[in-house]
Amino acid sequence: MTMLSKQKEVSAFDALKEAQGYTNKFQAPRITKVVVSSGTGKARDKNRNKLVEDRLARITGQKPSARAARISIAQFKLREGEVIGFQVTLRGTRMYEFIDKLIHIALPRTRDFRGIAETAVDQMGNLTIGIKENTIFPETSDEDLKDVFGLAVTIVTTAKTKEEALAFFRYLGVPFKK
Repeated sequence: MTMLSKQKEVSAFDALKEAQGYTNKFQAPRITKVVVSSGTGKARDKNRNKLVEDRLARITGQKPSARAARISIAQFKLREGEVIGFQVTLRGTRMYEFIDKLIHIALPRTRDFRGIAETAVDQMGNLTIGIKENTIFPETSDEDLKDVFGLAVTIVTTAKTKEEALAFFRYLGVPFKK
């Protein structure tokens, strides 16, 4: 059982009841999904595409789906339909395990980590974190330092406002800047 679990998320109602004025436990925000995505850079480089796909699968525990270019752009030598990135959508137990690993293991390993800015939470209550190096996750091998790529993690919630989402994420233990 992970530190962050469905039980902690459900007990968010008790913790936030007075501050937010909830009268029903279904009014409290919940996490619906986590989306992890990464661009591969050059579309023609098959080895890089394979590497990013493999590392994302190791990090998330789920096979990523390829994302193709929607339009052709001549200046970038990009053709419609070429694979330019990968995306994973996590739900359920894998989602909670990934968030727990992100908060307690990966983010503290980030160089010069001071916390996540509150501006990372949008007006709809979703938290988006940009990670510059995939090597902060323990599943990736640190010996291949030339093949470092960045990824974006979006935690989607049912929060209605930014303030409600910030209170919810603080309760879950997300490290925000002071």
